[in-house]
Amino acid sequence: MSASATRNRDQDRFRLAAELTHVSKTFGANHALRDVSVEIPAGQSRALVGRNGAGKSTLVAVLTGLIAPDAGRVRLADAPAPALADRWAWRQRVACVYQRSTVVPTLTVAENLFLNAQPVAAGSWIRWAAMRERAEAVLREWGLEIDVGLDAGRLSVEQRQIVEIARALIQGSRFIILDEPTAELEGREVTRLFDRMQRLRQGGVTFLYISHHLEEIYEVCDSVTVLRDGAVVTSAPLTEMPKDRVVAAMVGGDVRLGARGAGAARPGTESLRVEALSVGPVAGLSFAVAAGECVGLAGLAGSGTEQVADVIAGLRRPAGGGITVGGRALPAGGVAAAQRAGVGYVPRDRRMHGIVPLLSVAENMTLTIADRLGPGGIVLPAERDRHARRMIRDLQLVAASTEQPVGELSGGNQQKAVMGRALAADPRLLLLVHPTQGVDIAAKEALFAIIARAQVAGTGVLVVSDDLDELRICDRVLVIFKGRLAASFAAGWQDRDLVAAIEGVAAHG
Repeated sequence: MSASATRNRDQDRFRLAAELTHVSKTFGANHALRDVSVEIPAGQSRALVGRNGAGKSTLVAVLTGLIAPDAGRVRLADAPAPALADRWAWRQRVACVYQRSTVVPTLTVAENLFLNAQPVAAGSWIRWAAMRERAEAVLREWGLEIDVGLDAGRLSVEQRQIVEIARALIQGSRFIILDEPTAELEGREVTRLFDRMQRLRQGGVTFLYISHHLEEIYEVCDSVTVLRDGAVVTSAPLTEMPKDRVVAAMVGGDVRLGARGAGAARPGTESLRVEALSVGPVAGLSFAVAAGECVGLAGLAGSGTEQVADVIAGLRRPAGGGITVGGRALPAGGVAAAQRAGVGYVPRDRRMHGIVPLLSVAENMTLTIADRLGPGGIVLPAERDRHARRMIRDLQLVAASTEQPVGELSGGNQQKAVMGRALAADPRLLLLVHPTQGVDIAAKEALFAIIARAQVAGTGVLVVSDDLDELRICDRVLVIFKGRLAASFAAGWQDRDLVAAIEGVAAHG
């Protein structure tokens, strides 16, 4: 190797994709960022972790030019950050693939890739053929396989991510922020995402990877930055930061991990029985959940697990079969009827289906018992607040008051509010679909403790998820593959065995 090549290689090794120096940002009395200094070397994958409210979103907003810091300096690719008004210059330096897709569903893949950057001819006419050819070339170059003529509204979650990553590359960015990228992906899609990240890194792309799934960062990242209360607690190579140290840095002390299964099943008393249920791809499914038992229902996207949950929650009608809750037949296709029968439901997407953001904490937590809060269906505010204060205390929910809009709470506290509403009517069955998605590790453990207390009180719990941490709280896990019950695991299962069954590689009895 020549001397100049060696010099260039060494320069690349220490080149920075981004640098924040003494950055601070406040919103009123809230110190979102406190004197934050971070260096992200080019070509690396840096994990950014912290509890909900730690400052991750504000740091991303500063890095992407959405907001200006009150103090400090931001440099991108060893150059000062452009003015906030120059959005094109920002996009050429850094891009963020958010948990909520920014792909425009009514446009084609090619149109999304060149959004506001279409190749034009004289007279400002868009060169459609050239745009499609360039789109295909970029996707081929980076090994991102997708039809550029496809309407974006028909794309899967995985394909939308590919489009957003490719759009950043086309616009010139070589620093890409991934915000909870695996939240809606199944196992094989996660593996493909990690493979693509590795190929892109080999091509000089830098990643900032934000996730509440700590096991993922050890698979795909070189180093980690931990935020707590708006400040950097540590930045270090992951080889120096085992998981317990990362968790301790996030929460400011020890948190008891892995508090699992209450072991409170009451044989002979059933909270739920599913008999020969057929819905979507599911055919003839039968299982039961005893009072006080926690059962997991796991499967890939499309396996039918969430359709089963929809039937139990009253959101859809089955094609066949029956369901009983507490020994009584569950009327088909009615949410109110399911609630009256004793089903407490926590949906997967709390923002879309779990909370009413502009209503207060008290109003959200008592929606399922509004008919009990006053005479003739009239809600008495004092009675509503009394119930809400009790649930807030029991769930250790952090809110300024019962009147605070629930949309202002952190993700973990929003999820506690949804859980509180599900438990408000003392349900026979607690139906949880990905109950800790998008919450930090301490909030996750708090939610697991709430579930365990419900079990002790005799409530049966059905957890519909493919998240191993969520399934670990279960007394049993049932695996659905291609619509049929493929395997059953008792507590103490090995990760590799359960994942193999979920993926259809092996069955375990």
